[in-house]
Amino acid sequence: MPPRARVPDVARKAGVSPATVDRVLHGRAGVRPATVERVVRAAAALGYIMETESYVARTRRPMRLVFLLPEGSNRFLSMLGHLVGETRARFETFGMTARAEFIRSFNPELLARALREAGREADGIAFMALEHPAVREAVNALAEAGTPTVTLISDIANARRAAYVGLDNRSTGRTAGYLMARFIGRRPAKVAMIAGSLSYRAHEEREMGFLHLFAELYPMIEVVGLREGHDDEAKNYRQAKTLLGRHPDLAGIYNIGGGAAGIARALREARRDQETVFIGHGLTPDTRALLADGTMDAVITQNPRAMLIDCATIFENLRNGREAESSMCRPIGEIVLRENLP
Repeated sequence: MPPRARVPDVARKAGVSPATVDRVLHGRAGVRPATVERVVRAAAALGYIMETESYVARTRRPMRLVFLLPEGSNRFLSMLGHLVGETRARFETFGMTARAEFIRSFNPELLARALREAGREADGIAFMALEHPAVREAVNALAEAGTPTVTLISDIANARRAAYVGLDNRSTGRTAGYLMARFIGRRPAKVAMIAGSLSYRAHEEREMGFLHLFAELYPMIEVVGLREGHDDEAKNYRQAKTLLGRHPDLAGIYNIGGGAAGIARALREARRDQETVFIGHGLTPDTRALLADGTMDAVITQNPRAMLIDCATIFENLRNGREAESSMCRPIGEIVLRENLP
């Protein structure tokens, strides 16, 4: 008979310290779920324990998730944050707890700091990424420490995030352009864009898709400019008012981010709310009202509850050693008009 394995043997096989093995096998706190499973599997493989699944179930504590979202007047993101709390029971079915934190928008250093701080206690982090080296380094440091991250709505390039949950934003921008062109018709016209911030890769990709659609298919329609409103209703109001002042014949506005109510206010003051095609993102109570009264013509949206469940599925896959996006489908965008309001 081979000699019985000891705690140091289990530690070597699992790639952890003997103290960690001791904490896991005695059910003490302070060990990440993925590490718990690795230790239990190693102990079972060496014959140190005789079971695995029930042992993991007994020693596994709930996986702690944190959702980091930008604060401000973007109603869709506010709604998504509130849904984290409302969906608590659904997270519990995955063996998880979840909470949302709102941080100041468009500040990459602050986002990077929030990621690092959340990583001290969280087992998984979902966040709306800013394209910036400081954010990229924070994501990579979390990955190195064994804390997976998932990007929401806006992705980040060349970073070790586990997965992205959101739409194909370049395709979404093309869709917005196509809708606007079909509403306007094949005639010379001017249209404009208002973004939250091009620091968001999502907004940059939507802009590119929008511009390329017109260049390829509707060259008679001129895109006269792009302005940033930081998803703020007051700033969007001022930006839209400036655009309408410079281009009284403006045929369309594409709101790439949030703050639709500010643009609607400027359109009403200029008495262009029923003439200028207005397309935006995120079905919320305010955009519903704007669709209903005809100020907005179309809203491109995605199901926020489905986004949260997709995040839970990804973290569950990672905890169980599966590919992050195993058995998942790509999120589907919806086009909502006044006539098909759900």
